[in-house]
Amino acid sequence: MIQHRIPRSRTGPSRRAFLATAGAGALLAGAPAIARAQAPTLKIGVLLPRSGFFAQAGQGCHRGALIAPAVLNEMGYRFELVHVDTESSVDIARTQAERLINEGANVLVGAFDSAQSIAIAQVTEQRGVPYVVNVAAAPQLTEQGYRFIFRNFPRSIDLVTNGLALIKTLLTATNASPQRAVFIHANDTFGQANRGAMDRLFPGANMPFQLVENIAYDPRAQDLNAEVARIRAARADLVLVTTRAGDAIKMIREMVRQRYEPMGIVSPGSPGMYDQEFYDSLGRFSEFCISNVPWYNPRARMAQPFERAFRAQFPNDKFEFHAFNAGFTLEAILIAADAFKRAGSAAPQAMVQALRATDMADHIMVGGPIKFDEKGQNNNIGSACVQNRNLNPTVVLPSEAATMPPVFPMPGWQQRG
Repeated sequence: MIQHRIPRSRTGPSRRAFLATAGAGALLAGAPAIARAQAPTLKIGVLLPRSGFFAQAGQGCHRGALIAPAVLNEMGYRFELVHVDTESSVDIARTQAERLINEGANVLVGAFDSAQSIAIAQVTEQRGVPYVVNVAAAPQLTEQGYRFIFRNFPRSIDLVTNGLALIKTLLTATNASPQRAVFIHANDTFGQANRGAMDRLFPGANMPFQLVENIAYDPRAQDLNAEVARIRAARADLVLVTTRAGDAIKMIREMVRQRYEPMGIVSPGSPGMYDQEFYDSLGRFSEFCISNVPWYNPRARMAQPFERAFRAQFPNDKFEFHAFNAGFTLEAILIAADAFKRAGSAAPQAMVQALRATDMADHIMVGGPIKFDEKGQNNNIGSACVQNRNLNPTVVLPSEAATMPPVFPMPGWQQRG
């Protein structure tokens, strides 16, 4: 278990220092113990799947938590982070949430995966502790009447709505006309939520192609041979996907093996195809896949200190591969720390009231001001069209944020350098 304690801003009274971990990288000096009694610190429990099935994404999120002190200390926030690995397990997420609360956590943050996040939300609701979701799209998180949850991430229906709108923009920008599409998705909580959103939205979306089949698969399967064969049999020229990195890799490898070459492979709102693991495993075959997802805003004022802190602490990691998970995690910690600063108290009701009053224009990810509705949902998060170009996730739409024009249809597997 790792802890960070962050000192006051230079304008406030100092306090006693705590030994920071590798995330903070320094011993912070401070003042006598009496100052602590006068100015209590917010204790944030950060639950992430840093090992197990979701380890790749969980470790990316963890990087965002580790750099949070370097970014937010300069903004005058003080807090303590307690880091816990959920091991990609719903049961462990639940029991660790209980343990963190028992040990004095004032607010919880996490947990990337929807199923684990639901388990944590059940605990925080029972215990009356605020919970800020960093990444998890399952709609039930904010549809169950929970009073203590605040999600700074789109719901599945928002992801798919934004993703379909960007597909229309993409086809217009490239003058492309696919006729038949399939939707292939993992049968986990996130994949089923996106399937439900697709079923609800597609009939009224007026898309310029037919959706001829929905295909579910087990993300833990050894291969996706049968599923890719079904896509081929459906004569699909556009493949819409909800994946994680591991199963996306299996899908592409099978497409190459079966010599199936669609016009494009597009996610209307899921991770996987912009992850480093995807590039490292597939090389040139990872190119030209498209993910329509929330993304960090390189023009935001906080983007520079965010990127600078990341590169300083993780010089051997490519920032772009972690910007999504790290950005949303750092932003969740920012939301909690900002609420505490405004509330002047870590008491649950004071924190909840402050969280409900959040109106934060200065943040990291694409979208408008961070605000929460009566259900605890931030509805102001946007998406970007991120295409794999030169082994790097690259914004190609909307045009005002793009650094390259989109390429669609994508070149065939054997036509790539």
